[in-house]
Amino acid sequence: MSKLFLEVITPDKVLVSQEVDMVNVPGINGEFGVLPGHTLFLSGIVPGELKYQTDATTTVLTVMKGFAEVAHNRVSVVVDAVKDIDYQRAEKALERAQTRLARKSESPQDIDFQRAEAALKRAIIRLRIADKYK
Repeated sequence: MSKLFLEVITPDKVLVSQEVDMVNVPGINGEFGVLPGHTLFLSGIVPGELKYQTDATTTVLTVMKGFAEVAHNRVSVVVDAVKDIDYQRAEKALERAQTRLARKSESPQDIDFQRAEAALKRAIIRLRIADKYK
């Protein structure tokens, strides 16, 4: 069976550089899977789980924003961060974001709502992923 070559790169280092059987990536238009022979493809990445399988082993990475390129049985993923999830920290981030958004009617000029909504989404995703692997 043919393989894919997967690279996962952050600004700090190359996290993964190996042959794999398949990759699932959290794309901007939904999760997508890549098998050998996949067509050329480029997608933005949203916070979520990047999964790859080698033989019978599945590995899961929590990724933040970035992009993925699929070309010639190679998957290149460039992300700004890969996280180990600290559950208590994620819960506190969720509470802070919810508090900021709840103050919308009190003092809308003092709150960056786009930033607060993005923080809320990141915290929710982290908690969902952490709950899966408790």
